[in-house]
Amino acid sequence: MEALILEPSLYTVKAILILDNDGERLFAKYYDDTYPSVKEQKAFEKNIFNKTHRTDSEIALLEGLTVVYKGSIDLYFYVIGSSYENELMLMAVLNCLFDSLSQMLRKNVEKRALLENMEGLFLAVDEIVDGGVILESDPQQVVHRVLQSAKEQIKWSLLR
Repeated sequence: MEALILEPSLYTVKAILILDNDGERLFAKYYDDTYPSVKEQKAFEKNIFNKTHRTDSEIALLEGLTVVYKGSIDLYFYVIGSSYENELMLMAVLNCLFDSLSQMLRKNVEKRALLENMEGLFLAVDEIVDGGVILESDPQQVVHRVLQSAKEQIKWSLLR
């Protein structure tokens, strides 16, 4: 039997998802073409939600992918990597995202607050992962950079 030897890669994260308690997409960012069409993405999201929303575990293997997830009030957060990916790295991304949002939303991590602050979510995700490569896992640094970016946006809008 031939051993599968994988080249090391920085491309760790395949997708980050946030679904509501009905399994509807609130946020989804796919970093590769595993699910190229929106229809395939929605089918995958439905499948992942059905397999995970009633369990207390934090990890699942689904469709050849490693999925780490966390529920909070009426939201479900998912970080997806390949089946050979290190679960601890994926969990670090998940915890960083959740903790960053928790700080930015003043510990009110629920659907309504998230929808009112989507720009912060987009900035936070972009600070944590870029193109599937993990850039940051410290929520303090992420929140600091998001606030700096927001200050820059305000400054430029006032100068116009």
